[in-house]
Amino acid sequence: MDLRQFLMCLSLCTAFALSKPTEKKDRVHHEPQLSDKVHNDAQSFDYDHDAFLGAEEAKTFDQLTPEESKERLGKIVSKIDGDKDGFVTVDELKDWIKFAQKRWIYEDVERQWKGHDLNEDGLVSWEEYKNATYGYVLDDPDPDDGFNYKQMMVRDERRFKMADKDGDLIATKEEFTAFLHPEEYDYMKDIVVQETMEDIDKNSDGFIDLEEYIGDMYSHDGNADEPEWVKTEREQFVEFRDKNRDGKMDKEETKDWILPSDYDHAEAEARHLVYESDQNKDGKLTKEEIVDKYDLFVGSQATDFGEALVRHDEF
Repeated sequence: MDLRQFLMCLSLCTAFALSKPTEKKDRVHHEPQLSDKVHNDAQSFDYDHDAFLGAEEAKTFDQLTPEESKERLGKIVSKIDGDKDGFVTVDELKDWIKFAQKRWIYEDVERQWKGHDLNEDGLVSWEEYKNATYGYVLDDPDPDDGFNYKQMMVRDERRFKMADKDGDLIATKEEFTAFLHPEEYDYMKDIVVQETMEDIDKNSDGFIDLEEYIGDMYSHDGNADEPEWVKTEREQFVEFRDKNRDGKMDKEETKDWILPSDYDHAEAEARHLVYESDQNKDGKLTKEEIVDKYDLFVGSQATDFGEALVRHDEF
């Protein structure tokens, strides 16, 4: 399937989904929960295992003996200690937990990196991305699938330039990650808001009014009666989204809606792990302190740490 066919299929699937009168589109970017387990250390450390390793990694815990588990945990600790000072701080542990929870993002970047680093120099230029993504379709002034590829390319270029911190139109892997997943980076949040507003703001007045807000997530499809959740969303818009009560959302109001300041679950878990493991109460952990509490971090069942270590090489 070439790019044009893929995008056409994607568009049709999206249109079908949006045509369902009870289908709700969620544009809000929430930090995911660290685990669906109950966080009760008096009963088990399952929540902590999911948080520290990621739920998928934690499923294979029953493969290793306690001795093997401790050995491999020690190797992970060496990875977490970013400045190599022999200690793991709350911030370093928080960064690891966030990495463990978002491995799918790094896996997605790895897949796309291979297809866009055409000259294999360890960088992806805008020209490489443009050629790999759009290629010959840009030469067709009137594509028969109805897509405006040049408009799509302009939007991609704008986001690429935002992700490219030094402005050389060549992305490192970190910059490429910010380009593909802008919601994960603070310096990319403005472009997330801008793109969202452009998608929803049908009259192009620079704001999102109530009907545009509802129309983005719900299609009447000939039905006069709205579901209860749509009525609730109307109330949410009036009471909470439109903070200055002018009948529309501006850029800041839209940002508060789609990028809320969530409770930092990763930091809370990092502080919990440090508190439970910090034997000398100096506010940071040695490798020995972590391994001594291996059952809190990984248990005696352990996991496929080899995969975790390989993936963490890009962390």
